[in-house]
Amino acid sequence: MFALLRVRNYRLWAAADLVSVGGTWMQVLGLNWLILSATGSAATMGLVVMLQALPVLLLGSWGGALADRLPARPFLMAFQMVRALLAVALLFGHANWTIYAVALLSGVISSFEGPMLGRFGSALVPAESLGSALALGSVLSSAGRIGGMALGGVLVGITGPSALFAINAASYLAVVGALCLMRTGEMRTLTVAPASARGILAGFRYVLSQPAVLIVLALSFILGSLGRNYQVSMAAMVAGPLSGSSGSYGFLSTVFAVGAVAGGLLLAGSGRSTLRVLLATGFFISVLQFCSGLAPNVLGFAALILPIAAGAVIFDTVVSTRVQLDTREDMRGRVLATLGLVSSLSGMVGAPAVGWLCDTIGPRESLLLAGAVTTVAAVAGAVALIRVKGYTLSPSLVLFRRPAEQPA
Repeated sequence: MFALLRVRNYRLWAAADLVSVGGTWMQVLGLNWLILSATGSAATMGLVVMLQALPVLLLGSWGGALADRLPARPFLMAFQMVRALLAVALLFGHANWTIYAVALLSGVISSFEGPMLGRFGSALVPAESLGSALALGSVLSSAGRIGGMALGGVLVGITGPSALFAINAASYLAVVGALCLMRTGEMRTLTVAPASARGILAGFRYVLSQPAVLIVLALSFILGSLGRNYQVSMAAMVAGPLSGSSGSYGFLSTVFAVGAVAGGLLLAGSGRSTLRVLLATGFFISVLQFCSGLAPNVLGFAALILPIAAGAVIFDTVVSTRVQLDTREDMRGRVLATLGLVSSLSGMVGAPAVGWLCDTIGPRESLLLAGAVTTVAAVAGAVALIRVKGYTLSPSLVLFRRPAEQPA
């Protein structure tokens, strides 16, 4: 996996991503704590997440179609510069309307940037190394999250959230610099769809013809909406039943990031981004989420957050890997856009729902309810994939295997 770092273009991209992700999560931490300390409402945090997700839901299909047609590099440079300006806007304005406007504009950028990032990343490595590149990217992103959350957790208690916004603004310059230094002649030329199959509808028809992909996307939506909005429920638990502080929130965020790195390393070391791993992990993190609602204190909650974070990274990485490796390359931008739509919809629906549940029935009860629903969904998804893919139960009754002539 780490052999990919010998590829110059990918090495530049990985280093820039590490810095940028660190800055992004510093801003997430600062923004969440700013909102919670100012309003005391988890539902308001959910609203901000919804505003980021809504544009992707409305514009993501266009972004995927353009990603399959246009050169990504110049557009990605422009997107990074705009994101830097939005971080500066947060630095000088803490009013609610500023936060809402930045969230909405960030979502507009993500609508076009997300599919282009996925397709551009595919061009930096050989086709047979895509799975390894995604796993390594997960590890580096998780490492950036650890650094960002750890430093952000310290700074937010000393300087307030403004310093976190400033650092994030500067981090986008690393991505622009890496893009400028890349050798375009060493990039792989990706397959392009014929003119008759380059539209949005052609992409939707293709995705709808892949039942296994549809099941994976459905699982991603349910587990993402109710089981992946820990930026809402974790803050609500700290401010509520766990009686924590900004330091406690920073500590839990760092623990979550450590678990994410562990999950990425575990997946990369095993090299098994299969549907079996996806199903087992989805069930595992759903059960742990239910248990997290019973945590007696911050340390007990942290002990459960660690494996949940590891499992979440494995689950999300396998989802991303399968929807790319199991679909056509000339449809990759639109397939990734569809995944982005599902992710945005889960944020738009799940974050406000989790926030509302935390405010209405309490953070503990919200985790218990969401954990129960996602556990049932994980089992239902497994049953559906058994039927679609022709799996048979293994003797352990834990994993599934396909017939010998059709390896997973």
